[in-house]
Amino acid sequence: MEFIIKSGNPEKQRTGCLVVGITEPRRLTPAAAEIDQAADRHISRILRKGDISGKPGQSLLLHNVPGTLADRVLLIGCGKERDLDDRQYRTIIGNAMNQLGQTGSIEAVSYLTELNVKGRDYYWKVRQAVEVAAAQAYEFREFKSKPAKDRKHLRRFTQMVASRRDLPLGMQAVADGKAIANGIRLTRDLANRPANICTPSYLAAQAQHLAKTHPAIKVTVLEEDALKKLKMHSLLSVAQGSAQPPRLITLEYRRGERNGRPVALVGKGITFDTGGISLKPAANMDEMKYDMCGAASVLGVFAAAAEMKLPINLVGVIPATENMPGSKATRPGDIYTSMSGQTIEVLNTDAEGRLILCDALTYSERYNPEVVIDIATLTGACVIALGKYASGLLANHNPLAKDLLSAGETSGDRAWQLPLWEEYQKALDSPFADMANVGGRDAGTITAACFLSRFAKKLHWAHLDIAGTAWISGDKKGATGRPVALLTQYLLDRCRKD
Repeated sequence: MEFIIKSGNPEKQRTGCLVVGITEPRRLTPAAAEIDQAADRHISRILRKGDISGKPGQSLLLHNVPGTLADRVLLIGCGKERDLDDRQYRTIIGNAMNQLGQTGSIEAVSYLTELNVKGRDYYWKVRQAVEVAAAQAYEFREFKSKPAKDRKHLRRFTQMVASRRDLPLGMQAVADGKAIANGIRLTRDLANRPANICTPSYLAAQAQHLAKTHPAIKVTVLEEDALKKLKMHSLLSVAQGSAQPPRLITLEYRRGERNGRPVALVGKGITFDTGGISLKPAANMDEMKYDMCGAASVLGVFAAAAEMKLPINLVGVIPATENMPGSKATRPGDIYTSMSGQTIEVLNTDAEGRLILCDALTYSERYNPEVVIDIATLTGACVIALGKYASGLLANHNPLAKDLLSAGETSGDRAWQLPLWEEYQKALDSPFADMANVGGRDAGTITAACFLSRFAKKLHWAHLDIAGTAWISGDKKGATGRPVALLTQYLLDRCRKD
């Protein structure tokens, strides 16, 4: 889809569909009022008949509105002006895009950017619209043998700003929105591919392809022998039950100060998780291909940062493996020594994500990062606690946590902070090793983060548990691309501070 920024009067726009807002109760937004005046109060008469009141979710498609050059005018309910917040704005845009998809229009001009969202400027409104539109247009048909049913898709989406002075800001918003949308699409594509395609080696190859596309990115792939030399026995313990060899993928993007310390992103890359010997139930096990969404999101963030040419230093570390119940698989009760030298008693082989992340966190220290953020579909407990709306956030550095929460609010890809108190650490006590890899049912998300925190003591570190937000289940199941928007916003915020 092509995204364009323009300024001009609505009645003079020659387009397949003109999109304007109606607020409650039956109030015309400025663009709708201009069309109404040009149409000799045609819209006002329709509103008086009660066809649309302006409630959220409402829409009304008008054809051949007099005084306009557009084929159609789409009225979108926007609710009460005083209730118009970030979430409501994104919902309005989503509703508009959904309705446009049903009109058959291949181009549209939207004046929804004129809506007054408290504390948000044209940049935010335009960028959010680009991201929402791209997300709704996404389809994953890579493995469909037949093409989609013939129907017209929206090809050009123009957003209008008040004056020519606003065009540069709008164009920057479009460019940034497209970059973030492209990063999200990459993440979704990788996650939606089946595990027989998206293996650890395939994930490494995709990272290398990304580096070819964006020369600012450098990729290094370490294979099993190198991991053994690094004494990454915790990561290797997860991989040993699989015929697929593990990989440690590192990415470097350096456009910041020459000696500036980087932001490090560590993404969990379990390309399929059976649970190992602690085998998962069969129901919905197909969705365990999504256990590499943390890794996919790291690649998506790198793609977005490179496309935007962000002036920042960025490092990515992706431990990639399968978790399978082979004859060599780790057994409950086995003990392994991590790269850090700390020993781990594996009580549950289905708590494998933390076993690969702990070695990756230790490995990230060699880059002397300013902050480290790990991203993982780590615990079912996080789904129980927060559902599908917020990612879980835990951190040992409050300023980092605050910045991530703020980025989540701005981007609409929100997180919620959980405590990381010392009292929770006791749950990981083991009589045979330095720690156990699980701490029981209570506070499962927190004790998982407590485990990781033991390998991040030298770091300013945050953990994002995306088990509830990385994909959706049901008839429309698929990867969401979260938290690419949150993390990219965090990087944008850092660049603006600097």
